[in-house]
Amino acid sequence: MRTKTGHITSNKMQKTLVVTVTSDIKHPKYNKNYKVSKKFYAHCEDSSKYNVGDVVTIAETRPTSKLKRWKVVG
Repeated sequence: MRTKTGHITSNKMQKTLVVTVTSDIKHPKYNKNYKVSKKFYAHCEDSSKYNVGDVVTIAETRPTSKLKRWKVVG
């Protein structure tokens, strides 16, 4: 089971959090580090207890809707 750690970007939807995961990648030719960020939609039964900016861990799960393939585990 894959897990990722990121910051909550939005908690306005019911039972869904938007989590932004940022990672550092090294360019293969120029050896310069740069940041890449990606947004994931994560399922959470009680999304009201999380606030924007909190750090959460999400885990991969079966698809629960068109865009949700992750769930909040911590």
